Amino acid sequence: MWFWLSIIALLCWSGSDLFSKIGCRDASDKYSHLKMVMAVGVVMGLHAAFEIFVGGTEISLSILLTYLPVSLLYIGSMTLGYLGLRYIELSISSPICNSSGALVAVLTLLFVGGDDYSPLALFAVALVCVGAIGLGVVDACEDETLRAQRQEAGNYKYAKSFLALALPVAYCLLDAAGTFADNRVLETLNEDSANVAYELTFLLAGILCFVYVVLIKKDKLIPKMEAPKYTGAIFETAGQFAYIYAIADTEHLAMSAPIISAYCAASVLWSRLFLKEKLSWKHYAMILLVVIGIVIMGVFDM
Repeated sequence: MWFWLSIIALLCWSGSDLFSKIGCRDASDKYSHLKMVMAVGVVMGLHAAFEIFVGGTEISLSILLTYLPVSLLYIGSMTLGYLGLRYIELSISSPICNSSGALVAVLTLLFVGGDDYSPLALFAVALVCVGAIGLGVVDACEDETLRAQRQEAGNYKYAKSFLALALPVAYCLLDAAGTFADNRVLETLNEDSANVAYELTFLLAGILCFVYVVLIKKDKLIPKMEAPKYTGAIFETAGQFAYIYAIADTEHLAMSAPIISAYCAASVLWSRLFLKEKLSWKHYAMILLVVIGIVIMGVFDM
């Protein structure tokens, strides 16, 4: 089951990447990243209410506080990721951000051990990690001519800068720390309760962003511009629901984390199809490594 939950999270979060990019790419809207947090907070808050009042999920202040460090790591990383979408293409940002799964796999193997994994399983993990990290390296070292061609097709111009690359790298580090801590905390918490705790914390973050952006800064919310953000938020929430159960399987964390982080491969493809960002053969080579690794993991678990 962990494999299919990981695949669902991969597909949902790649969809979230696409719509979040559409909603946050307007550089003239300096609060777009906070508005994205608001959108995700609203959708997650609604889902949390459903889980509590319909599903009967247990939630308490103790559970909220226990999961709070993990929630803050995730929310902080996502906010930085949304901010970065104003300065960099999705095909560059997503691979760098989601190399976090490779870091989680390394942390798991270092601190938990890999004695239970066969050489084939470790090889599959290595393929996914190399592919995910390789995508980031390929994009960061991309030829300027190809970069210009891609930006021309996408009708958006981005200047290569330290900030543009620093934001997704910061996302990667925080998200990796959150995922590793998440798996440890889930050994003491019920998955449903942990997920609701995260969603309620995100709702609070969204409320704080609303107070700052709308009430203090008097910035207007235009429905047409906010629609992609809420579509992305729906995909984000669905992906989170699948993700929390996938990584709760501690036995397969070193495999599920790289699979889920490999949604950057799908994000790169969506950026090519829908945002008209061009890819080189090197991009496709890295994506192929990711896909092969995922297929091996799925067959291996069977």
